[in-house]
Amino acid sequence: MAVPPAVSLVRFAVVLMVLVTVPLFTPHFGRGALGVAIAATLGVAAVASVTWQFSEGRPRLWLAALVVMGAAGGALAGLASFSTAVAISFMVAISAGARLPAEASLGVTAETVAAFLVAGIASGAPAAAMVGWTAGLIGMWAFGLTRRAYLFRAVEAEQALEQARRAHAAETQAAALGERARIAREIHDVLAHALAAVSVNLQAAEGLLEALPDKGPEVARIMECVERASALTKEGMTETRRAILALRDDDALHPGPPAPDHAGTGQPGRGQLAVRLRALADEHGAAGDATVEFTVTGTPRPLGADAALTAFRTAQEALTNARKHAPGQPVSLALSYAADSTTLLVSNPLPTPGGAGQLARAGAGYGLTGLRERAALAGGTLTSGPSNGQWEVCLRLPM
Repeated sequence: MAVPPAVSLVRFAVVLMVLVTVPLFTPHFGRGALGVAIAATLGVAAVASVTWQFSEGRPRLWLAALVVMGAAGGALAGLASFSTAVAISFMVAISAGARLPAEASLGVTAETVAAFLVAGIASGAPAAAMVGWTAGLIGMWAFGLTRRAYLFRAVEAEQALEQARRAHAAETQAAALGERARIAREIHDVLAHALAAVSVNLQAAEGLLEALPDKGPEVARIMECVERASALTKEGMTETRRAILALRDDDALHPGPPAPDHAGTGQPGRGQLAVRLRALADEHGAAGDATVEFTVTGTPRPLGADAALTAFRTAQEALTNARKHAPGQPVSLALSYAADSTTLLVSNPLPTPGGAGQLARAGAGYGLTGLRERAALAGGTLTSGPSNGQWEVCLRLPM
């Protein structure tokens, strides 16, 4: 466990205080045998203290320095029992109790106490000082043990909190999956069943048209529209099933077949965007009374699956809106490849007052909003609005 900077500063301050104040006490520092012994033990204790503090991250060196510091500090405290020398021994006892297992910390503390008692007896230290400092060392060791137990409880509490967070996240994810499954069921019940009913009615209408004795050009045109609507309905049912599988997160377990490509309106793959958009333009031009001009500028290159699908859906929505709001008006579909982006621009003349088609009010009005969200998820931007007498929908996708 890393030592906070404030604790390191306090340790350095304690060692510095001992170095400065011990020479001021009697017996005088360096005078006589006792003074020389005090100087020697003070020097060893100081060097061991500095080594100990700079050995964080190296357990063996840290423990060796702590052992040397305990022996030298204990001896220094016994030789100069009425000085601040005992502070070094206190640091040893606290650190041993807080950082080492109980048996190892007991051994280091016992070594320190033994060195203190031997030096104190040899120097003739008062019994009161020897008993008092011995009790103090034992108390500091007990404080270190308490600190160690507190740290362990803090770590355990943090681990328990992390486990609780993970459990909550798992519960949230499970709830989200359950909600997605409910939405998938609603989509299936509402949209898929409605499309199935439309498909049945289109097939019935096709049968009635084929039974007519007089099949003029108008009837043939109606049959083409019914057949195309039936194909689009079947494709919509297939894509609805794929979307439901993805929403239920079952696509990896039950991979369905690729969606059929009716008139080129399937989902575009990598490197097929231009081909799919051209087929989409031809299909819309054949289905309506307006011309759809498709152009490609720049060097085509493959796009990611999400980006290609976003561009394709944008073209679909823009062409459908043009047919709804400006029927009969020519539509321009332009795909441009630049060095740093790919741009899709769909434009058509603004409808004249009262010139909107019968389908202008069809839909919920969230098509462009959904496309903007798709573009944002793909890392691009989508803008729409009037410009120079044209209604433009512009999608830009970065490289």
